[in-house]
Amino acid sequence: MSATEVEADDRALRIGRRERALAQMEAYDLDVLVLGRQANVRYISGAPQLWVVGTRPFGPICTYVRATGEIHLNSTWDEGMPEEIPHENLYGLAWNPMTLIGVLRSIKGSDTARRVGTDALTPTFAKLLPMAFPQAELVDGEQAMRAARRIKTPEEVEALRRALRVAEAGLARAVAELAPGTTEKSLAGALLEAEAAGGVSTPATQDAAWITSKEHPWRRSAGDGRVREGDLVALAAGVLADGYVAEVARTLPVGELSDAARALYRRRDDLWDRMIDACRPGRPAAALLAAYEDSGEPLPAMPVAHGLGLGFDPPVVTPRLPETAAAETLEEGMVLALTGYVWEPGVGAVFTRDAVHVTSDGAEVLSTGPSWRDVRV
Repeated sequence: MSATEVEADDRALRIGRRERALAQMEAYDLDVLVLGRQANVRYISGAPQLWVVGTRPFGPICTYVRATGEIHLNSTWDEGMPEEIPHENLYGLAWNPMTLIGVLRSIKGSDTARRVGTDALTPTFAKLLPMAFPQAELVDGEQAMRAARRIKTPEEVEALRRALRVAEAGLARAVAELAPGTTEKSLAGALLEAEAAGGVSTPATQDAAWITSKEHPWRRSAGDGRVREGDLVALAAGVLADGYVAEVARTLPVGELSDAARALYRRRDDLWDRMIDACRPGRPAAALLAAYEDSGEPLPAMPVAHGLGLGFDPPVVTPRLPETAAAETLEEGMVLALTGYVWEPGVGAVFTRDAVHVTSDGAEVLSTGPSWRDVRV
């Protein structure tokens, strides 16, 4: 089999996701879902989607009918299509939106649907979709998709593990290159090269390597980008592998640790233990913010946690959205990208990110990476 052959997601992965989506369609009383966001489209269809930079306007890319279980998908080819999506359920690109409305109108069940959910909408399609679903009320379908996606099936957890292995290989390569005299760009290049060697050429994060600032809590060092003795260097690997996002990050010292740097790492360890303890079913997401407060650490500028999956899933836990954090409850089956961040003037920052699976027994850390105790540069 060619390494470049496009394949559908594993059958068990597809079926498990659709079962969750159907359960939420029933809970939200949705007869049809009309989806345009790429992560939602892949969640339902199981067919790899063309990755593009930036955003695009809403279009009816995937339609899922609850009564029949049929999936209709916008595609110009059959490669990578799951067996349960026949050729006649595929439709091509069209410049004229009325052509797409004609496709939707011909779908079995569209003329009797009562409630149709969409994950986004434009003024044009707000006017046109009622032509395809004449008996239906158009409602927000994104809430049902978020509810489905926030809890990961066992097959999704395994898919995340596979993506994490690629990210971890990239991180390990950068760690091996870390030495006085190297540059941030060289470290980033080594990390990205290793990810590409693992079959992933789509990074999920913008920055891969930076020297943490000793003068400012959130900025990178204002120097020339060359690593020196005494620096604390952050390495962050993020990939989009088979649709799933994986992230892992470590901050490693260059040279012998000073007493101040050692104390900073101990502060990070105390914070991390509190955050891991907060990752239990039924705990409020705000408990992750409280972990910072309880350890005496300022809340960071970036989110303390966000869901991982096909893209970024809820919850997003950040001090900038305190009401959201207060309203969210951690549930068994969530996978979070958990971020620990501490800083000391004149020393730098220690930044850690790991993928954490919320289980009935507490937190299971899915990602691995070198500890500052194990690495001496």
